[in-house]
Amino acid sequence: MSDTDGKKPLGLGGGAPRSGQVKQSFSHGRTKSVLVETKRKRVVVPTTKPAAPAATGSVVQPAGDPSKRPAGITDADMERRMAALRAYKAREAEDAVKRAEDDRAREEDRARRREEIEVKDREDRAREESLRAKAEEDARLARAEAAAKAAAADARKADVLGTRPRSATPPPAATTTTTSRAAPAAPTVPGDDPRGPASAKPGLAPRKTERERDAERDRGAKRAVGGEDARRAGKLTLNDALAGEGGRQRSLAAMKRKQEKARAKALGLGQKAEKQVRDVQLPETIVVSELANRMAERAADVVKSLMKMGMMVTMNEVIDADTAELVIEEFGHKTVRVSDADVEQVIDSVEDKDTDRLPRPPIVTIMGHVDHGKTSLLDAIRKANVVSGEAGGITQHIGAYQVKTDAGAMLTFLDTPGHAAFTSMRSRGAQVTDIVVLVVAADDAVMPQTIEAIAHAKAAKVPMIVAINKIDKHNANATKVRTDLLQHEVVVEQMSGDVQDVEVSAKTGAGLDKLLEAIALQAEILELRANPARAAQGAVIEAKLDVGRGPVATVLVQNGTLRKGDIFVVGEQWGKVRALVNDKGERIEEAGPSVPVEVLGLSGTPSAGDTLNVVETEAQAREIADYRAKTTKDKRAAVGAATTLEQLMAKAKADQDVAELPVLVKADVQGSAEAIVQALEKVGNDEVRVRVLHSGVGAITDSDVSLAEASGAPVIGFNVRANASARQSANQKGVEIRYYSIIYDLVDDIKKAASGLLKAEVRETFIGYATIKEVFKVTGIGQVAGCLVTEGVARRSAGVRLLRDNVVIHEGTLKTLKRFKDEVKEVQSGQECGMAFERYDDIRQGDVIEIFEREEVQRTLA
Repeated sequence: MSDTDGKKPLGLGGGAPRSGQVKQSFSHGRTKSVLVETKRKRVVVPTTKPAAPAATGSVVQPAGDPSKRPAGITDADMERRMAALRAYKAREAEDAVKRAEDDRAREEDRARRREEIEVKDREDRAREESLRAKAEEDARLARAEAAAKAAAADARKADVLGTRPRSATPPPAATTTTTSRAAPAAPTVPGDDPRGPASAKPGLAPRKTERERDAERDRGAKRAVGGEDARRAGKLTLNDALAGEGGRQRSLAAMKRKQEKARAKALGLGQKAEKQVRDVQLPETIVVSELANRMAERAADVVKSLMKMGMMVTMNEVIDADTAELVIEEFGHKTVRVSDADVEQVIDSVEDKDTDRLPRPPIVTIMGHVDHGKTSLLDAIRKANVVSGEAGGITQHIGAYQVKTDAGAMLTFLDTPGHAAFTSMRSRGAQVTDIVVLVVAADDAVMPQTIEAIAHAKAAKVPMIVAINKIDKHNANATKVRTDLLQHEVVVEQMSGDVQDVEVSAKTGAGLDKLLEAIALQAEILELRANPARAAQGAVIEAKLDVGRGPVATVLVQNGTLRKGDIFVVGEQWGKVRALVNDKGERIEEAGPSVPVEVLGLSGTPSAGDTLNVVETEAQAREIADYRAKTTKDKRAAVGAATTLEQLMAKAKADQDVAELPVLVKADVQGSAEAIVQALEKVGNDEVRVRVLHSGVGAITDSDVSLAEASGAPVIGFNVRANASARQSANQKGVEIRYYSIIYDLVDDIKKAASGLLKAEVRETFIGYATIKEVFKVTGIGQVAGCLVTEGVARRSAGVRLLRDNVVIHEGTLKTLKRFKDEVKEVQSGQECGMAFERYDDIRQGDVIEIFEREEVQRTLA
């Protein structure tokens, strides 16, 4: 069967066909001849049509036969259509001309760019040739110089030895010629195989066709010609592929890369960069990818290094510092050990220069016993009325105010609560202040919180000014106040001491000017200065969670200037200053030293007493806050982890006899919540105690109600209320919510509730004695004692004890009490009766019966 299988070869049609044969080579020496037929391209010559005759008259006759026109088409419509067709053809001709011009412009641009590239390539090749020639010339000169030096050395050596080397005789030319000349090639007969007669077998090496011989001649001509054709010698053509000689050769891109590499090497650009040694900061633990990032190395190389050490880790796993140090040394870098606490080093703690420190207003804290007139005194100075806004007329928050005196001096006042529960608030006020004004009522003298305020002032090492208030009362006794203060080592000036004392009246305003003068004098002695040009630092006086504004902190700036937009960290929280509000409720752009402001923009509610520090970036603030939160969490976990199993068992056994009253506390500000928790922790004794499950700032929410339901605890709201959904949830779940605005009432109610958990006290009252005269045995009852009531009265419902030789041998109740044969409720003294004990018969003549009654008395907590 032929290759065409009797079918006509495929063609394109038209023209005389040209046939040819192409040989295909396959694996294992298989070949196949394929018949290929190529036909010429058909050329179509357009024919010219005769022009239409000119129409006579003014009306142009439409082209075409009117009978073949579509129905409903008039001559005018046909004319419009023909006009539109002519306009379309005109536009098409214009577009063709425009496209031709664009193609010509693109071709010119392409030719120009091609010419520029060729010129650049020629310049590069010329530069390479010059560099190569120069390098060869240098090498030749170096070889010549080395040969000259070697000849001179040989000459000196021959002179020393007294001999001279023979002249080198060149080898005979005939020998050279004979050895280098190749043997004449044997004539090759056409059709013979050059591989020898063994391989010249019929069918294995077919005779080459004329087309193959032409292709070989073309390739030989191309190899002989250099220049541009030599650059494309590696191109694989169809003829080369069919001839079986198109093996794998270098591509044009590979040739270009080779040229670029040679050019870079010639210009000295191919030198490997020197490895840079880095100082790698290494914390206690580090992630492998972060370690690679700090070393500027590939993470895969770091993982490979760790695997060589025997550690099968991934790039997201954590390794310890010792292992990371070995990896850093292996890569040739230097290790800088740091700890987690180093994140706080970004907080500016540089000492200020004396030239930068400017005078600042003094911070004055007013302290004293409850209801001694502290807030009223401050109101008289500020010409305001804060007392009327306080629940119960007592201060339960710490307030910060700024006052400008008549002399123009600025003073910052802190008003602290005087109630016993607010000890921590008074302590914070004493820590951040410059001067303490101790308010003592002239009619009440020194009280417990007055003594506590003195202790806080002494612990903070701040000067004190004694303000003897309520001097306008008829029973005021300022001398008694000064005398009582001597017992606590406070010696006023009138007692020859160094502590200033001023008699004032917040009600009438008497002595206020003297008090301000005393404060100004004390501030002048202290020489208070601060640097307003540095990053701000301050103390949180109070913090709360506002419904509309979020977490709000009352901050007293101690150093630097706090501006809107500053990024800060305070305790375990961080934030960006969104707004600053002064004590008058006005928004300000910045707050300098000794200025109290409300700061908005915190991530959470900080604790009162935390320090606020301004940092440069949010990343630093977040890192410091996270580190502090982690440290606090680790401390809590360490406290629980340090407890052994024996300690846990002992604590559980001890808690079996202790009743707990669980409560949830929500307050309006952080300081109040802290004070309430501290006060409630003091409530209780060895039998009962109050357990605060949760304390927080803000309104009572659904989560608080759910926690209270799970633990069976009431929810205490101090100056806050529950939202609508929390109230509905509490009603459905039966959770009690109590609201308070005065801390006295809150503590008293909790004490009453805790007292209800106390076991009732059982008291015994002796009501009589009886002596057994005779013992009878009665059928159905048992042993019955015939008794004589010697003292008091014997009752049927009372408890009895049987005494034998003044030793209690039985305690129980009476089964029966009879007078003669009748059952009676009681028998008076001096009368005889019969008694039988419940489930006890061992009674003897002469035993004494003690009769008593038990009474339960409800106990209360002190």
